[in-house]
Amino acid sequence: MQYRKLGRTGWEVSASSFGAWAIGGTWGEVDDKESLTALHRAVDLGVNFIDTADVYGDGRSERLIAQLKKERSEEIIVATKAGRRLDPHVADGYNRQNLTAFIDRSLKNLDTETIDLLQLHCPSPEVYYRPEVFGILDDQVQAGKIRYYGVSVEKVEEAIKAIEYPNVQSIQIIFNIFRQRPADLFFKLAQEKQVGILARVPLSSGMLTGKMTPNTQFESDDHRTFNREGESFDKGETFSGVDYALSLQAVEELRPLVPEGWTMAQFALRWILMFDAVTCVIPGAKRISQAEDNANAAELPPISDETMAKVAEIYERMIKSQVHQLW
Repeated sequence: MQYRKLGRTGWEVSASSFGAWAIGGTWGEVDDKESLTALHRAVDLGVNFIDTADVYGDGRSERLIAQLKKERSEEIIVATKAGRRLDPHVADGYNRQNLTAFIDRSLKNLDTETIDLLQLHCPSPEVYYRPEVFGILDDQVQAGKIRYYGVSVEKVEEAIKAIEYPNVQSIQIIFNIFRQRPADLFFKLAQEKQVGILARVPLSSGMLTGKMTPNTQFESDDHRTFNREGESFDKGETFSGVDYALSLQAVEELRPLVPEGWTMAQFALRWILMFDAVTCVIPGAKRISQAEDNANAAELPPISDETMAKVAEIYERMIKSQVHQLW
């Protein structure tokens, strides 16, 4: 496993880490025993960083991670998120009372005295212009409830604004073969400020595994069924905001670029890790095979300049006009 520095925290985290959204819910049926087995396998392979949120299965994901930590002796760094429990999810909800309640609830779910990394969960743009919100997080650090904090963002502009706050240690942002804009400017700014970057939705909701077809069916409680047009949350969270049929076409153009012996998922993850500014990718896994595929991607050799250029050309020609200026 390859390890990279996470911001100014002093932590060295696994380049391929574990995204725990899928084991919580909204990705179809999931079995807790199978999820826990996948988590254990990821740790066996060197994964030491897990990203979750209080809304993933209404705490289910956090509680599974607490169980994992009880069963392992290794240091496992856990990042969770707060804010999406708000209904309505508006800037005024990011106040001291609510954030304190969310943090206390996650502390209980994770069965810990201190959260390693607490991230605001895709707040509305107005929150980034409220220094008092970040002051509340500073107070939570002083109180010992959280060690460090960061922000999970929807848009590049939000990421750039967030890192103006001196104690923001990490930015979680969608970055994958179908969402390349963060590399244009934001990565350079984050490196200058020594801010960690967690690349989420790295497989474009599974599209970049190369296993989907025009006839693929998703369960009714899977966001890939109910959120394709942003009906429940930001459209960009589902298939990166790219039209399903167009994504399938782009995948077929990418397929010949995958080196022999690699899965397409591994290719997509290794592509992200070609960018030094990225701290880690956080693909989800509900089964052992997925956990193995994801973890092993970090050990693969670099992708050639020629292949990187071909990926860029496919993005420019097929995908860029759909997403680049929207997020």
